[in-house]
Amino acid sequence: MKKTTTVTTLLLIILAIYWSFKSMTPTYTPNEKVDTTSFSTDRALSHVKNISKEPHGVGFPGHEKVRSYIVSELEKLGLKTETQEGYTAGDWGNLSKAVNIIARIKGTEAGKALMLLSHYDSNPHSSLGASDAGSGVATIIEGIRAFLAKNEAPKNDIIILISDAEELGLNGADLFVKEHPWTKDVGLVLNFEARGSGGPGIMLLETNRGNNNLIKEFIKADPEYPVANSLAYSIYKLLPNDTDLTVFRENADIDGFNFAFIDDHFDYHTAHDTYERLDRNTLAHQGSYLVALLDHFSNIDLSTVRSLKDSVYFNIPFFKLISYPFEWIWPMLLLGCVVFLLLLVLGFNKNVLNGKDILKGFLPLLTSLLINGIVGYFAWSALKSLYPQYADILHGFTYNGHAYILAFVFFSVSVSFYAYHKFQIVKTPNLLVAPLFIWLVICTLLCLYLDGAAFFIIPVYGALAAFYIVINQKNPNGFLLLFLALPAIFIFAPLIQLFPIALGLKMMVASTVFTTLTFYLLLPLFTRYKNKRSMAFISFLLFIGFMVSAHFNVDFTPENAKPTSLVYLLDVDKNQAKWATYEKAPSNWTKQYIDPKKNTPEKPSANTLSSKYGSGFSFTAAAPLKNITPPTIEILRDTLIGETRKLQICVTPKRHVNRLEIFTNDMDINKAIVNGIELSNHYLKNRRNGKLITHYISDNHYTELSLEFSNDDSLELTFYEASNDLLNNDLFTVPERPENNIPMPFVLNDAILTVQKLTFD
Repeated sequence: MKKTTTVTTLLLIILAIYWSFKSMTPTYTPNEKVDTTSFSTDRALSHVKNISKEPHGVGFPGHEKVRSYIVSELEKLGLKTETQEGYTAGDWGNLSKAVNIIARIKGTEAGKALMLLSHYDSNPHSSLGASDAGSGVATIIEGIRAFLAKNEAPKNDIIILISDAEELGLNGADLFVKEHPWTKDVGLVLNFEARGSGGPGIMLLETNRGNNNLIKEFIKADPEYPVANSLAYSIYKLLPNDTDLTVFRENADIDGFNFAFIDDHFDYHTAHDTYERLDRNTLAHQGSYLVALLDHFSNIDLSTVRSLKDSVYFNIPFFKLISYPFEWIWPMLLLGCVVFLLLLVLGFNKNVLNGKDILKGFLPLLTSLLINGIVGYFAWSALKSLYPQYADILHGFTYNGHAYILAFVFFSVSVSFYAYHKFQIVKTPNLLVAPLFIWLVICTLLCLYLDGAAFFIIPVYGALAAFYIVINQKNPNGFLLLFLALPAIFIFAPLIQLFPIALGLKMMVASTVFTTLTFYLLLPLFTRYKNKRSMAFISFLLFIGFMVSAHFNVDFTPENAKPTSLVYLLDVDKNQAKWATYEKAPSNWTKQYIDPKKNTPEKPSANTLSSKYGSGFSFTAAAPLKNITPPTIEILRDTLIGETRKLQICVTPKRHVNRLEIFTNDMDINKAIVNGIELSNHYLKNRRNGKLITHYISDNHYTELSLEFSNDDSLELTFYEASNDLLNNDLFTVPERPENNIPMPFVLNDAILTVQKLTFD
């Protein structure tokens, strides 16, 4: 291949990769003039700004302010708005008083209603909730405003639910589904969520049946920038999903669509989830979904969206969303296998293929796949060893995470180019047999075990067509080979980035393996390059370059701050106090109270306070005793009926608190009722680490607990009462964090914690 063709095709590959990302989202234009009937990202941003002025988790002062703002904005649109209030514990044993915001737009017909759903509470205690889920609330308010401005009545009723206490256990959605009479009217839910502060909004289905009709109607709605694939749908069904929409599907058998963005994951649930850091293109993307789907689903019979059949679907530039029935999966795989066998026969008949060189072709494939797989698998562990501070980023995606992804992608490309450089004496047709065979094996396994990924056969078709060309032509056109590789680039490039973003850098192995497998699909073109060793060298230099770039961005700054934690723990029974932290590499701010060189790591406790990742304290140190008033624990009833002991306890705060957790020793609790809410038998039988209940407290309310258990058992209750006021409590002089520190998310933080035990023999 000529040098100019090599350079041009490489540039076109880079352009195709760029377009595979660029085409997923709209481009935000500041202060763009749009008519009143169109969605305005600027108007939505003004709502985000007002919602995210301060933390507004349940029980915090900002919570009621945000609720009042949302109610006011809905009423400005002429909507009659109501609130629904009540206790609920969800499925996770997290009790809270949720206050949902509800409104309804009447339709002209009596069919099922369309629900627009997002939540307004932020994660306790420091998140400002701009993205999660101020962006969702703002999208709905602005989308409804634009819809009403058209002055066209929908056929279906439109129910707006801005739920509460989603961050605590989907409690607001649980309250609505169980107690609100409108639940029976809902035919479909559109839920807007976030797990970061940028990136495209990804559509994820929730249904108890098949997705066929939902996907058909989604395509008819014609959103401008659909980002969705049935691989994500299949994986999502296998995971313990936790959005408000899950409650509607599981408890009310109501289908729906989630629209969630997950990039810039490092901002998730942190003090950096701010108006300023929310990606404007992302918010515009969420708006483009809502406008298209609201217009469509508010005017069709929602009883028709249910189906027993499934479809394979994926988005691709220029064609938006492509789908086909599951019934085509095996015929399409069979077609690929048959074509492959026919091409083998053709190659042998033309003396282009020979068995010895075909076997040699497996060596560079297995070598590159093995090396890249091993490096990707150990990448995150190695990075944490080099940079121990990464262990304090609990969700596992660092501020320089994108640089690491690019680095290991280029490492994989380098290894692959070098492996095939070493075997360039083998003619191209023979080198292509092994990759095609491996890809067909992968597609077969996917059809068997992860059928949502069956669309992976599409890029393989392109490689098979390229295989046919190189069998018949000694000097095939490089641009034609590139054209046949475009499906592989368009489909897999976003996935290579997505896995470590979604699941943390521990999944870097997915990126290295996917890069390697995609490289194989471009082999018909790459084998024509005469300078594969140079390509390997350049790719390795890029790997080094991005690793160096990541290294120089390791330090924490005000924009990329270190998560830090500090808790004051008072053992009331022992009259002892200590400082505690969740940090593995304590910051200088934390070291004022806990010196890891002088204090041994905390031993794992049987009672691990509630946190997203089950984190326990890393270090503790002795602390001065402070006059912290513990709660009053009253035994209201202690009776024995037959072999069952019935106990009723009331825990009343004597200071302003945010949370109460109650643990038991290892024993069976037959029945538990907390503030009138009975915990499910399933939860009681499957609770972990002794946790009984976590009460996220509003208005300093008491906790009333009723228990039933066998009289043969001895019960020990441990009470952890926490307030998130360590930095502004008059009894303490803890200084403000420096600018390059933020409160660590996902754990109890900036807290004054009291511990008490009560035993019933």
